[in-house]
Amino acid sequence: MTDASLRTSPRGQKPAVGDIAKVARPAKRAKGAQLPRIIEADADIRDGVRALRRNCALMRGVHDITGDPPLRRQPAGFQGLARVIVGQQLSVASASAIWERTALVCRPFEPAALLTVADEPLIAAGLSRAKVRTLRAIATACGNGLDLSGLERLTEEEVHAALTEVVGIGPWTADVYIMFCLGRADGFASGDLALQIAAQNVLGLKDRPDAAETLEIAERWRPWRGVAARLLWAYYAALKAKRTAVPV
Repeated sequence: MTDASLRTSPRGQKPAVGDIAKVARPAKRAKGAQLPRIIEADADIRDGVRALRRNCALMRGVHDITGDPPLRRQPAGFQGLARVIVGQQLSVASASAIWERTALVCRPFEPAALLTVADEPLIAAGLSRAKVRTLRAIATACGNGLDLSGLERLTEEEVHAALTEVVGIGPWTADVYIMFCLGRADGFASGDLALQIAAQNVLGLKDRPDAAETLEIAERWRPWRGVAARLLWAYYAALKAKRTAVPV
């Protein structure tokens, strides 16, 4: 989850994201309870992409550059939340390697089992002491009544509130869990630095928007903000690769 600008291309070529025309601010989501759309398969991603392309010139231009974004689903529950914690601020490859070592240290990977494991093996697996403390806090909260399986029945606001009550879990972690473990199609991690940088480039903004401003920008992508976020992450990765490419 990870800025360059591309020039406007002639007709018939892919447009430059930094030069895509802005679109009008959309209306707010209509009132009334509605079951959340769940992203379970690549077909759901394609549904979201089609809706975003149809309704937003910005996303249409981003998708022209990135193609369909990856699904990136993780299991819900203690293991899924732990993987979000482990993967914070790490590359996908590093996070996967550390997770595999962590899972070997704690078998089965469940709250009660984790609380019996000493800190040293977890740190040796690659976890920071802060992440160990957070994992222990989650395991303790589960023992004290936090029902991670029951979060699937709650609204995104309720899930966010329940998770951020646990010491060590901030808004970013809760948002990513909502998006990739619960699969909520309208989840959005507005505090993610890569999303902010991508949004800045896509809209041609002078300054990087903060979390509140990024959340306001994302209103135009409801009810598919989760797919919009995936597209923006893919766009950010393309920008980063462009900047770090070694000239031939």
